[in-house]
Amino acid sequence: MKRWVKGLLATAAVLGVGLTIAGCSSKKAADSSDTKTLTMYQIGDKPKNYDALMAKTNKILKKKANAKLKINYIGFGDYAKKMSVIVSSGESYDIAKADNYVVNAQKGAYADLTKLLPKYASKAYKSLDPAYIQGNKVNGKLYAMPINANVYRTQTIAFNNSYLKKYNIDISKVNSYKTLEPVLKKIHAVEPNVVAFKATKGFVAESGFDYPLTDKMPFAVDITDGGNANKIVNPYDSARTQTNLAYLHKFYQKGYIPQDAATNSKEYGLSSKTWFARQELVGPYDYGNQALSTASGEKNGIVTKKISTPLKTTGQAQMFNWVVSNSSQNKELAVKVLGIMNSDPELLNGLVWGEEGDAWEKTDQKDKIKLLKGYAADRSMGAWMTGDNSILYTTTDVTDKMIKERKDSIASAKTSPILGFNPDTSKIKTQITNIQNVMNQYGDQLNTGTADPKPTIKKMNKALKTAGYDEVRAELQKQYDKFRQSK
Repeated sequence: MKRWVKGLLATAAVLGVGLTIAGCSSKKAADSSDTKTLTMYQIGDKPKNYDALMAKTNKILKKKANAKLKINYIGFGDYAKKMSVIVSSGESYDIAKADNYVVNAQKGAYADLTKLLPKYASKAYKSLDPAYIQGNKVNGKLYAMPINANVYRTQTIAFNNSYLKKYNIDISKVNSYKTLEPVLKKIHAVEPNVVAFKATKGFVAESGFDYPLTDKMPFAVDITDGGNANKIVNPYDSARTQTNLAYLHKFYQKGYIPQDAATNSKEYGLSSKTWFARQELVGPYDYGNQALSTASGEKNGIVTKKISTPLKTTGQAQMFNWVVSNSSQNKELAVKVLGIMNSDPELLNGLVWGEEGDAWEKTDQKDKIKLLKGYAADRSMGAWMTGDNSILYTTTDVTDKMIKERKDSIASAKTSPILGFNPDTSKIKTQITNIQNVMNQYGDQLNTGTADPKPTIKKMNKALKTAGYDEVRAELQKQYDKFRQSK
């Protein structure tokens, strides 16, 4: 104890003066020192007003859990690689966006949340659609806090409407990469400096498959009408995939796709005029084009065209999972913080919509807000990657009818045949690591159209075979057969 404090206590004792104020100050200091700061890894770009957003968030977290969050951001194109290093090195952190969820859960990288979520995040846990629980169980255990959002997905091509209107471009016939080509040709002719089709590092072509591991791995089940949903195959051997990749390669050759696409991690924000078309997953909480248009900062700023059918998939169930590191010294607290993030409307809306009064204001309609000039996508956090979308305020252009349609569509959506199939990879860990290395070499080149698909797939498949592809596929098929028999 410092000398002046000792003197003050002695003087107080002689004079009979109580030290209530000093006692309170000491208690506050102790409480402050007990506040845990949790480390979180998040994918994407750091919001420009990060400090302001987190000041309010941490105020709520301190009050409810005596905790604070420090979020470290890693770009979309770099996240998988950097998180792989973090996981393999055993670096200590508390919360992260899951990467390679099933494999890392089985490696022991993530904490088992099966009992922790109902106990420390009960409200958020109870709000989850059953598909999230089913789709994220690994060997009967739950290792994630999924974000309750677009439980089913429809793959779309999203268009920057300002260019559609400016050049009177007709997209009524667009429903595939093939029918997209003439539209890209038109925009490239008049706006050569605009990215006609945004495909960057991490992009995956839509070809009608669902993936038991991740869409970055060459194991998939055909979920199209008439497809064989009983077999696990290499999607790159599919004629449909090869045709789509050939179109993307043609786009690349003609300059519609950035020439550095395979290594480029640039985001091309929705509100920017740097792009014309891009691939976007749309689900029930997007209310058609409404959510994308809101993020663009313009009413009807984005128009979408479907290139797949709506389906509850394993990929959607695992679209955005928060996980707690097994190395965390604060597992229960981390779960509690995730529970608050996914159940506290004040906290979540402050992150997703931005600063109240600057970016938005409440209206006289319950849970409805009006966006202000200060709203911008780079001054807020994406709804799909932050917390439970069911407690988010909606803008006044989202009608009660749209909300009812959202609820009805979730209830009636069909499910993928492999929803809930999360295979045990413990016997094939080495082969999977080798296969991941192969896909790191070829995946981005193929999916961004950078490489000619046929010769590249031939080389990739040769490398996959050496890496142990046949053993992994056989093991996955064996487990998948057992999974189907148990349903």
